Amino acid sequence: MSGNTITHNVAEADERTGATRSASVTRHRAARELGLSRGDLDLAVQLGRVRTVPDDRGGGRRVPRDEIDRIRAADGFPDVLRAAVRAVGTTEGAALMDVTTARFTRLARLGLLVPVKFYLNRYRAVVWLYLAEELRRFGADERNTALLKGRTPEGLRDQLGDGLDLRPRNWRGRHLGFLLRQADDPWARAAAVASLLDATEISDVVTDPYERSYLRRLRPALATHGSPGSPAAQLAEEIATAADPDEVDWLRSDLAAAVDTARRHRPAPRPATHVAPLQPGPQPLARGTAEPVPREAEDAVPPEAEQPGRLSSLLGRLWRRDS
Repeated sequence: MSGNTITHNVAEADERTGATRSASVTRHRAARELGLSRGDLDLAVQLGRVRTVPDDRGGGRRVPRDEIDRIRAADGFPDVLRAAVRAVGTTEGAALMDVTTARFTRLARLGLLVPVKFYLNRYRAVVWLYLAEELRRFGADERNTALLKGRTPEGLRDQLGDGLDLRPRNWRGRHLGFLLRQADDPWARAAAVASLLDATEISDVVTDPYERSYLRRLRPALATHGSPGSPAAQLAEEIATAADPDEVDWLRSDLAAAVDTARRHRPAPRPATHVAPLQPGPQPLARGTAEPVPREAEDAVPPEAEQPGRLSSLLGRLWRRDS
C-alpha cells in the first residue's frame, strides 16, 4: 500500500470522527440548551428521556444534536421535561401526597415508593430522592387510599418493627436498570451487574483473572460521595453493594449468564504473546547450548586437532620414509 493511500485513509477516519463530534455536544452543553441542571440531565439520560452516544475519542457520552432538536420541538418544552426529572426528598414528597413525613417514610421503607437517587448530607445521613411524577401517580391511585389514610396493616407494621428497609435494595434495582440501558455491548452489561456485587462474590462467579480485570475496567463509576476512602464514600459503596442473600444470589446468577453471553460475543482481552521472527543468517545460541558441527567441518578437522597418539604415529611413518 502506498504512502498516499495510507494518508488518504487516515484523513477519511479523522473526517468521520470530526463529523460525529460535530453532530453531538457534551452533556454540559446539552444541559444548558435543554434548560436543565447537570444533575437533572444525568437523571433524564438514566430515565431514557435523553438519548446519548459514545464519544469517538473516549471522552464520555455525548448528546446528539438531533436529539436536542427533537426535545426542544416537543409540546410543553421545557416544563414537561423538567417535571419528568424533578426529584424530591421526604418532606416535599409527603406534601405532594398529602401525608405525614412519618407515613411517607413507612411507605418508602416497605418498598412502595422507590428512590431514584440519593446523596449524603454533611452529617453523613442518607437523603433519598424520589420522582415527583411517580409520587403524584401513587397518591392519585384509588387502590392506595387505605395505605395513605388508614392504619398500616398489621403484617406490614410487624415488618417495619423488625427493621425492614427496602430503600437501598430498590434503589440498586432501579440503578441497575439505568446502567443496563446505557451499556453498549455484552461485556459492559456484565460489568453493570458486577458493579452491585462485592469482589469476593465476583471472584467466585468469574474465575478467570483476565475476565475479572476487564469487568473492573468497564465498571460504571458511582456518583462521587466524598473523597475516596472517606467515611462518606465507604457508606455510599455499602449502599451500592447487594447485601440481602436472595438479592446476592439473583445477581450472581445474572452475572454468570451475562459473562457467558459476553464470552460468546468476544473473549476478554489478554496480554499479547510476542514471538520474535527468525532472521536470515546464523542465529545466536542460548547460553550453555553446544553449537552443532556440520559434517563437512568434521571431515576438515586439521591434523593438529587429532588425538596425540595418531599424530605421533603419523610423524613416525614420515621419518622412516625420509630415512
